[in-house]
Amino acid sequence: MTAFDADQQIVVGIDPLDPSVPTLAWAADEAERRNVPLRLVLAVPPGHDTQHVDATPQRLSLQAQGREALAAASETVFRLTPGAHVVTELVDGLPAVELCRRTTGPTRLIVVGSRRLGRAAEILSIRSVAAPLSAQAHCPVVVVRSPEHTAQEPAQLVVGVDGSDSSREAVRFAFEEAELRHASVHAVWVWPRPLIELAGESGRETRTRLLAETVAEHSVRHPGVNVTQEVRRGHPVEELARVSSAALAVVVGRRGYGGYTGMRLGSVVHGLLHRAECPVITVPR
Repeated sequence: MTAFDADQQIVVGIDPLDPSVPTLAWAADEAERRNVPLRLVLAVPPGHDTQHVDATPQRLSLQAQGREALAAASETVFRLTPGAHVVTELVDGLPAVELCRRTTGPTRLIVVGSRRLGRAAEILSIRSVAAPLSAQAHCPVVVVRSPEHTAQEPAQLVVGVDGSDSSREAVRFAFEEAELRHASVHAVWVWPRPLIELAGESGRETRTRLLAETVAEHSVRHPGVNVTQEVRRGHPVEELARVSSAALAVVVGRRGYGGYTGMRLGSVVHGLLHRAECPVITVPR
């Protein structure tokens, strides 16, 4: 292996309550593939009294547990990828906030697991990381809720397309990632069913054309990546979850045309974080 690219890194959020081997495995594989260091970050949330320095025995115990969790995570990475270059970082603060601060500069990807919290807990709990990080990060966020699927031949990345600038960024990332992995890309445009179904399929031809136009530029840039395209009818979350059930990952833009103005995280992304049976990669725009 050549020298590591010190100008780039992949960050992994470590959860001391739920150490995720699939998350570490995904990140370690990706770091090896990109030949970059892996930074393992564990944030210890503040106590209830935020006006004084918290040096209570409970706080010190949490920090000690954090160091133990980082050491265990490092051992797991080295067991999975003996040649990995690993840096560990224990910080005080809210996990989502501290991880988001590390999504600029040399960070190319940030990888976290999923605690499978309910929707309300994802929004309100200080334990929530996946949703707020996906909504605010400055680099792509990988949420490993379920392991990637490698049995399908050839291996495939699914990318959701809806014509938005955000989805175009997702397509760009999907092609770059597929080239690194020697995988194919399956580009999917999900056409929601209206409340009242009108006769005819006049919109399908338009969406098929727009999908082809979105993919064409990246096919030229990455001629070695095989790509398939599909327009489906139904709910975007359900259809993308279904079509990506055997994929390496499903890639989506942070904000598509769904949801409401001002939302930081699109409704499709939020739904996939709860429904997808493979890693979800959210690409900012």
